[in-house]
Amino acid sequence: MTTCPVRTIAKIYSDALVNKPKEFWDYDNFTPQYQAIESYCLIRKLGRGKYSEVFEALDELNNEKVVIKILKPVKKRKVKREIKILEELRGGINIIKLYGVISINSLYTGLIFEQVHNVDFKHIYFTLSEFDTRFYLYELLKALNFCHSKGIMHRDVKPHNIIVDQSQRKLRLIDWGLAEFYHPGQEYNVRVASRYFKGPELLVEYGYYDYSLDMWSLGCMFASMIFRKEPFFSGNDNYDQLVRIVKVLGTQLFYQYMEKYNICISSHFQELIGQHNRKKWERFIKTENEYLVSEDALDLLENLLRYDHMERITAKDALEHRYFAPVVRYNKTKSLNNNVEKESERQVDGESTK
Repeated sequence: MTTCPVRTIAKIYSDALVNKPKEFWDYDNFTPQYQAIESYCLIRKLGRGKYSEVFEALDELNNEKVVIKILKPVKKRKVKREIKILEELRGGINIIKLYGVISINSLYTGLIFEQVHNVDFKHIYFTLSEFDTRFYLYELLKALNFCHSKGIMHRDVKPHNIIVDQSQRKLRLIDWGLAEFYHPGQEYNVRVASRYFKGPELLVEYGYYDYSLDMWSLGCMFASMIFRKEPFFSGNDNYDQLVRIVKVLGTQLFYQYMEKYNICISSHFQELIGQHNRKKWERFIKTENEYLVSEDALDLLENLLRYDHMERITAKDALEHRYFAPVVRYNKTKSLNNNVEKESERQVDGESTK
């Protein structure tokens, strides 16, 4: 006799789509509006991924450089989902801006994005100062809180999907190809996210997850950042990935999680997992990373990397965590200074017109 997993509902923004019209989230019946391809001239190739190739291009109508993501032929439903989500997130804080969509030979779809002079976050997050580690994590949380408030899960949070312009102190969350609208109680595909950032719920094939999946992925990134260990959980496959997690978080809490939600795994999988005691986070502190680790940092990490998705901190609450107090003070001071500068400029302009 098989048992059915317990269905859970997100503890925040679970009703985000309730009062939205169906066309907000119904990408199956969505028809993208295409722009003229002749307006764009490719300059150079920037990179490629599993599902796309990315180019720098010139928008000749506006004489503006843009980035074009050309999607490889995949299911039209998946393409429409990405476009629809990007359109609904347009203007969101720290979300990559979608300018438009083009069709190439009726086979390929191109997504036109703002150009951010950047480096891949993966290439810099081991070079960040202690304050900048807090600062950019805070900026990422703003993006996640915004998309969650709109009823959208990113489902592929990782350093490669974050771009940063350090000169402008600007961050963007990119690649929304695996993102999905959240409907309470719906079962979702567990084959999402990149292995090193997959939450335990995906690894035990629990499909009733929610926005908290993104918070686990963010927790994996945060652990890498403060402990200077990339990736923090480095499994060779999905089975091994869970084993690596259990070796840190322990067996006892894992089986409590499984029992709580009626999740079953095979006896072979149980043998692979074995028996492990919970490791203290302090075990990962070394001379070269101790300046990044504080009591507040470990408290935040503890609230992110929880087996139980219902116990993980939300993006909204994480923004209020005391770990980010220095960033909040910095932003207030910066805002105050900007207001003073603007007031001074207005006074100067007023004097010059007399």
